[in-house]
Amino acid sequence: MNPLFQDLFIFEMANNHQGQVEHGLKIIEAMGKIQRRHGIHAAVKFQYRDLDTFIHPAFRERKDVKHIPRFLETRLTDADFRRLVEAVRQQEMVVIVTPFDEPSVSKCIEHGVDIIKIASCSADDWPLIEAIADTRKPVIASTGGVSIYDIDNLASYFNHRKTEYALLHCVGLYPTKNENVHMGFLTRLAYRYPGVPVGYSGHEAPDNLDVVSAAVSRGAAILERHVGLPTERIKLNAYSMNPEQADAWVSAALRARAINGNGTSKHTTQDEVDSLLSLKRGVFASRPVSRGQPITREDVFFAMPCSPGQTTSGEFGRLRVAYQATRDYALNEAIFERADIDRALEIRRIIHDAKGMLSEAHIVLADDDQIDLSHHLGIDKFRHTGAIIVNVVNRTYCKKYILVLPGQRHPNHRHIQKEETFQLIWGDLEVKMNGASMQMQRGQKVLVERGTWHSFSSVGGAIFEEVSTTHVIGDSYYEDESISRLDPVQRKTVLTGW
Repeated sequence: MNPLFQDLFIFEMANNHQGQVEHGLKIIEAMGKIQRRHGIHAAVKFQYRDLDTFIHPAFRERKDVKHIPRFLETRLTDADFRRLVEAVRQQEMVVIVTPFDEPSVSKCIEHGVDIIKIASCSADDWPLIEAIADTRKPVIASTGGVSIYDIDNLASYFNHRKTEYALLHCVGLYPTKNENVHMGFLTRLAYRYPGVPVGYSGHEAPDNLDVVSAAVSRGAAILERHVGLPTERIKLNAYSMNPEQADAWVSAALRARAINGNGTSKHTTQDEVDSLLSLKRGVFASRPVSRGQPITREDVFFAMPCSPGQTTSGEFGRLRVAYQATRDYALNEAIFERADIDRALEIRRIIHDAKGMLSEAHIVLADDDQIDLSHHLGIDKFRHTGAIIVNVVNRTYCKKYILVLPGQRHPNHRHIQKEETFQLIWGDLEVKMNGASMQMQRGQKVLVERGTWHSFSSVGGAIFEEVSTTHVIGDSYYEDESISRLDPVQRKTVLTGW
């Protein structure tokens, strides 16, 4: 993600400068104070219109056409906008401009803006979009009122043009009621356009802080609101925030970010462990137990409190776990023992991990797919060395899914008969071929020709598709001689009852 897009708050000035440079400077100063108070990454956004060409000559004097009188009354000169842009830079904020015509795009370049914004009403204005793409500037596009087909076209165009862009969910109702927000669409944007930053441009009532919390919870990296500065003579519209409301909006977003945490991982603190331990049942001897004696269910009872390090009822009751006393235990004494995790239990854990990865990647397997654990150094070292192989079809052509667990690597090897192509579907994957390393991106393909030494590994876990010629048992030759000496059947476990 372009750092300019990451966790960005956009203060949209629109025409709230009222055509007065000094008033606009006061708005920028107020937003700068909010930015410094919260230590946020923030931007101020302006709207540029070349009014002499933007408005048809026959309508420039009309007062009965919506928006035109306001645009003309709040007109600023080129020098005026340059002062405002410089003021934003002095406040150490990002400069964003929404141009509504091609001459205004040129002015964006002249003013050295950081990001160009496409308004919802311009999301299908292709002459304007082409001019914006030609600038090679990062782009943020709002999607209010446009169909998913139009968004697809916009995304496809920017992808082909290699334009860095972000998409904002937006509703063009002023103000927007809660029932019209449909924040779930933000999730659809994130899934439909992977790798593209998404956010929310809001027009709800200024005191409504529920919507921004919902946007953050849906993964909004960019948040935008209209802001202004009321005076005795200047009244804000029903969807623009005064500085106090903008400050509360930022605070609500930051609270939501703290609640959602970083990424999707679950982080368990020691305080949480200690708190739950105080509610767990521990294992106690229901009769004397001698050192070396197997500890059976008849030898114990479960009760609280459970001391740190004591065997818990959950640990004792796990499937296929056996305990043996390492010392003598008296009646009612707390049991402190640890069980060796047997092969069956470890395989069960691996299966659960694999199912979870497939679910996150939205991959559904067929009932007749064969799943192999490839454990080159033994099942006890599988989480470090190995892979899970899902055999989908093996004819003159072959298709497999390869699952690489977090922190796992598949050792260096080559094939003499088989040629294969990898395509990364989910996660992160590093592939090494003949000693050269490459970090694959989602959707990227790599060809592994016959005789090519190759290995792969993942930091956070990965799933990739392998399409190849026929897979032949015994056609994998490993650089590590200890692996090569093993019978192929010895280094694989075929799973049933998946």
